[in-house]
Amino acid sequence: MDHRELLSGFVRLHILHHAAEGELYGQWMIEELARHGYRLSPGTLYPLLHGLEKKGYLASRKSREGKTVRKYYRATPLGRRAMKLARTKAAELFGEILSAQRHPSTQRQKINR
Repeated sequence: MDHRELLSGFVRLHILHHAAEGELYGQWMIEELARHGYRLSPGTLYPLLHGLEKKGYLASRKSREGKTVRKYYRATPLGRRAMKLARTKAAELFGEILSAQRHPSTQRQKINR
């Protein structure tokens, strides 16, 4: 089981994070995600990028570099606001997850109440 559906949210957040830091292009993002253990093909990544652009989180521009035309993506103001919210939510969630690892019996008591 590869858990793609569950992990796709993390991939989108990675994309948005890097697009908020500066421009990115597809092949660079594939390589960056691979450094974190995500193996995406262009056929998976580009629909994600296009979907984030269609929803208003990313904007793109095309640039010719020699014979190659490359499409660059960056976060829009909406994308930056979404990333700020995601950071807050991620910190809260990861705090709970890490706390549960350190104190598993406390977490079970919450459930059993």
